[in-house]
Amino acid sequence: MTDLLAGFFAPWAVFGVIGALHLVLPARGVTGYVRDERSGELLRYRLNGLLVLVVTVGLWCAVCASGAMDWDWFWQHRFQSAAGALCLGLLATVAVVLGAPTTGRGLLAELFFGRRVNPQPFDGRADAKMFLYLAGAVLLELNLLSFAAHHFTAFPDDPSPGVVLYVVLFSWFVCDYLVFERVHLYTYDLFAERVGFKLVWGCLCWYPYFYAVGLWAVADRPNPQVGTWLTVAAAVVFFAGWTLSRGSNLQKFSFKLDPERAFLGIAPKVLADGDNRVLHSGFWGVSRHVNYLGEIAMAVGLALALGWPGVLWPWLYPLYYVALLFPRERDDDRRCAEKYGGLWEEYRKRVPWRIVPRVY
Repeated sequence: MTDLLAGFFAPWAVFGVIGALHLVLPARGVTGYVRDERSGELLRYRLNGLLVLVVTVGLWCAVCASGAMDWDWFWQHRFQSAAGALCLGLLATVAVVLGAPTTGRGLLAELFFGRRVNPQPFDGRADAKMFLYLAGAVLLELNLLSFAAHHFTAFPDDPSPGVVLYVVLFSWFVCDYLVFERVHLYTYDLFAERVGFKLVWGCLCWYPYFYAVGLWAVADRPNPQVGTWLTVAAAVVFFAGWTLSRGSNLQKFSFKLDPERAFLGIAPKVLADGDNRVLHSGFWGVSRHVNYLGEIAMAVGLALALGWPGVLWPWLYPLYYVALLFPRERDDDRRCAEKYGGLWEEYRKRVPWRIVPRVY
């Protein structure tokens, strides 16, 4: 029973450590894109995600090296820990939503989508959205490392190179997000989402546990002995997707800061009506959400990296992105049409593809 409880409350403890580190470690203060609903002023943020990740992983390594915890402890307790994260996500959702004024949308809708847009507790020292993404990312990294440690424990003489590649690529994904934290202050999640079940439970449970579904499926499987061609293909697909996703987000970020500045030598081409501007060159001239195409391609690369293309479970990750991002594109298209009016109609004509050029 003690072991079950330890596994159940492990994510609670990890999130507590992450929260404490986020509050006490040095951080850079930056001004975001979103405005405070009451004052109308641009919100300020403390960003130290990469430092929090490094310190947390370092603490985990120190504990494991001391013999106090097995390197694959999170694998051994994965079901209890996922259950604990699930319950914590539900409790936190109820607390966050019911503690905020109603928007009049109905309780069920508010529980799912949230009430508050950008809560910043501790006198603005933390931002709820940025902390949730940070917490999910760090626990995901711990799970990836622990699940991979189990594979190496189970197959010490012939571990799968695909497991190594998977963890390397996913660690790149996690670190990339935290390196470019400031860029994500300008993304859909920050200016459009509210803090409810979708975001709270999604970051505290779904993100750190479902995203690692590939290792859930193959950490107990032997080396598949696939050719190096699949490994190379997986890396190529992943980094092609990363180029589209990161490149498009950085171009948009650069444009928001300075609409006249070229990005990677690409001069900005803009539709404007005096009050609004819509960028339609570079990445944003390929498709209206080429960043979503990049996210899906990265997920496909991760599924391929494991070397078990015939196993269903790793493919749930890219399928999830399709299910998430295709409806989000429709919603964002409606929001942009309302905001930009005729400019958006012209942009649709110039860039007719929603996500996949010449396909969709």
